[in-house]
Amino acid sequence: MVLLLLVDLDPDLTALRSLGGFFVLRTVAGTAHAPAESLPTLAQTYAGAASDVHGDPITFRVRKVATALRAPEVRIAASVAHLGLTARLWSAALGCAALYGRTPDLDPRLLRWDADAAAPDDLWLTEVRPLPGDATTLADIVLHGHLEPLAATLRDRYRLAQGLLWGNAGSALAGAARELDRWARANDRTDTAARARTLTAELFTHPLLRETGTLTGTAFRRRSCCLYYRVPGGGVCGDCCFPRPPAA
Repeated sequence: MVLLLLVDLDPDLTALRSLGGFFVLRTVAGTAHAPAESLPTLAQTYAGAASDVHGDPITFRVRKVATALRAPEVRIAASVAHLGLTARLWSAALGCAALYGRTPDLDPRLLRWDADAAAPDDLWLTEVRPLPGDATTLADIVLHGHLEPLAATLRDRYRLAQGLLWGNAGSALAGAARELDRWARANDRTDTAARARTLTAELFTHPLLRETGTLTGTAFRRRSCCLYYRVPGGGVCGDCCFPRPPAA
């Protein structure tokens, strides 16, 4: 049994800073460098609304990734873009739950997204509303609030397979948990490590995640592939279902 001391969420979510940029979540209330109001919320993005900043944010991000990777197929870039945003959402939510014992409400209407920025300047939370840090709440926030509408959009636009998208979700969660566990052990935060492991194991019992791969401690082997091996010079990821890049 893990004994958890609940800590109030602060306006800056400062506890996330020591975990590294991929976990950090910028808050509009807690910074003097708030993004322009023209940045779209993720709710608007999932709904396909155009932005004054980058036009369609998902299309913009996919094209940006495609150019950076020299991806021969747009589907590859769409998968990698999906994996990156998914990892950011899991990292912020799981990091808060493990460190604070609570998580902020990451309702898509509260999160503004800069499709041209890298972590941690891509996501901005407009209001910190504390919620419980249990696995059910994390699933509601991330899986149902974000990943279901995001997956529906990407399947429709880029013909990405459902198994690939949920495999990305499982891989991103496992990756966030692994980094959090590594940080916690290096900083003698065994309580945080135990909390992160427990939450992750519970989340992988969810129907949307339990068939995505095999979780053993902090190690994960997915049952699908994110397509990164098709990038020029790319190989297979550490948790890929393929031991080596498939032949062309």
